[in-house]
Amino acid sequence: MESHGHVRGHRGSQTSTTPSCDHVSLRPARYGHAPIGQARHPPSANPSLPHETREERKPLASPRLFPARPGTAASDPLRGYNISPTHPFPDPTDAAQRSSYPNSHPLRTATRTEGNAMATLTVPGSVPPVADDVEQLHKAFEGWGTNEKLIISILAHRDAARRRAIRRAYADAYGKELLRALGDEIHGKFERAVILWTLDPAERDAVLANEEARKWHPGGRALVEIACTRTPAQLFAAKQAYHDRFKRSLEEDVAAHVTGDFRKLLVPLVSAYRYDGPEVNTSLAHSEAKILNEKIDKKAYNDEEIIRILTTRSKAQLLATFNSYKDQFNHAINKDLKADPKDELLATLRAIIRCFTCPDRYFEKVIRLSLGGMGTEEEDLTRVITTRAEVDLKLIKEAYQKRNSVPLERAVAKDTTRDYEDILLALLGAE
Repeated sequence: MESHGHVRGHRGSQTSTTPSCDHVSLRPARYGHAPIGQARHPPSANPSLPHETREERKPLASPRLFPARPGTAASDPLRGYNISPTHPFPDPTDAAQRSSYPNSHPLRTATRTEGNAMATLTVPGSVPPVADDVEQLHKAFEGWGTNEKLIISILAHRDAARRRAIRRAYADAYGKELLRALGDEIHGKFERAVILWTLDPAERDAVLANEEARKWHPGGRALVEIACTRTPAQLFAAKQAYHDRFKRSLEEDVAAHVTGDFRKLLVPLVSAYRYDGPEVNTSLAHSEAKILNEKIDKKAYNDEEIIRILTTRSKAQLLATFNSYKDQFNHAINKDLKADPKDELLATLRAIIRCFTCPDRYFEKVIRLSLGGMGTEEEDLTRVITTRAEVDLKLIKEAYQKRNSVPLERAVAKDTTRDYEDILLALLGAE
């Protein structure tokens, strides 16, 4: 990479006062040390990638997300998954995850996820002790029926650190993992939403990535979302959780189960550890915008240069490149990548770019499509709400309201029912 031309923050025509998908602002990031604008592999990652085909590898087992029902012949789906609350999967950037787990004192008061005004998670002003939450959850499982309302009132109003503490305390108190207890008591899409939400964020990403890798189809978006909307540290934590839970690397499984041009794109996408700072190289952005335009004009969507740029450059560098593209060619890059329902690789490239440039509008579309049509795509709806409630679901709600002139809560209530509806509305922040 050229050693000149890199600057901090905004410069010249690349400055944008109103971020949008067409022209994006370059916002400083928090951490990362690497050559400017370029990705790097962490010391523990192996940059060499496997090239096996499906036939050359033993097929993965089909681990279930949830415990087997009592009395069934299913093998224990949690064996080897290391979901014990005494072995959490910490996010190395989260100070709360490095602190001790409280057993008796309340958390600090808050009305939203602490430090994130764009989250929709609501936490009571006075949170009871962890031991009280554990006791109430156990009571919800007792008797002839399950108290689903009580489960929602507790778990849907606790942040990730508190949920992790509850899991540990529950296992200590009752000798049973909370996720297993939940799986024994609740069922179906409500069960999936509750357990995905209760998982630590890195664990959750690992589970979602594994599901998509094992059941790969070209329209899948979970891998793209995890690779492109998480910070490099969060992606690395998810890959650590993947390794601990499934005893394989995420890159290895993507290479084994994804084929063709999608493998060429997705393996490096999930492998990178991108620079996460604000530095950009404007001359590099200018030249790579030209490369992208040349390849797009030729419809060479599987070209190695497109893949190299999208899978190695930092977010700040990519935003500078997309801004330069618009400045040079008078329209946004996604306008040239015209949607074609028959071309799933093109759709994946468009999804990658939207995840970097306007994740709120990307996720709004995923939700809109999941709620439209003859039936609801519960897996997509559940994935977005459980992964974004502590991040930016407020922005997604605003984008949905602007695009559809209907509050997202109303749309969800119309297309879902009973306990599944209740857990989603609680995570959306509905009063």
